[in-house]
Amino acid sequence: LASSAASDVYKRQEWGYIIGGYLSGSVLYSYLLPKALKGIDITAESPDGNPGTANAFTCVGIPIGILVLCMELLKGYLPVHLALRRADPARWSFALILAAPVFGHACPFFQPQKGGKAIAVSFGVLLGLVPFWLPVLSLAALYLIFSLVIVIEPHFYRSICTFVLFSVNVFCRVAMTGIGVGCCLISAVVIRKHYDRYRGEQMKVRLPLHR
Repeated sequence: LASSAASDVYKRQEWGYIIGGYLSGSVLYSYLLPKALKGIDITAESPDGNPGTANAFTCVGIPIGILVLCMELLKGYLPVHLALRRADPARWSFALILAAPVFGHACPFFQPQKGGKAIAVSFGVLLGLVPFWLPVLSLAALYLIFSLVIVIEPHFYRSICTFVLFSVNVFCRVAMTGIGVGCCLISAVVIRKHYDRYRGEQMKVRLPLHR
């Protein structure tokens, strides 16, 4: 009985982290801060209408853009960082803990259709896994490779290629099931949101010295 009760408590804790992470991700700082501080609706001002960090930099400038970036990272980092202290990353359920903030940003609780592409919060979630460095370093390295070494344009294709290879790399190299599956879920959410905003662009691949 004691073992069963402890298991029930553990499962309730996991669901608490999942729900808390989703609600944390649902706070769209990239939309709210520019609106509150500058009176600018970046979904109306930006070409793609995405409530994301890149559009915050473009529409309201670097200082508020940096603030937005920090908050978007933090809302993914904190739920995972706190969960990692008590939850087992080898369990399948940990995958939902990882994906919850990303899904919250993509489909926020109060406005499910107004979510963003969830790239910054994905990095925040992966930073929450530190000292497990491989996931976040893998995602960052692939973005750098496809931005500076083998340049993939436009951003839609760059992100698709990055997140597909990222999820494959982590799933194959990390023994902990929850982390591997969680990274695949994160990639699925991000890729889906990119397809939602796809405008029929053509893919281009070039080396930096060949424009």
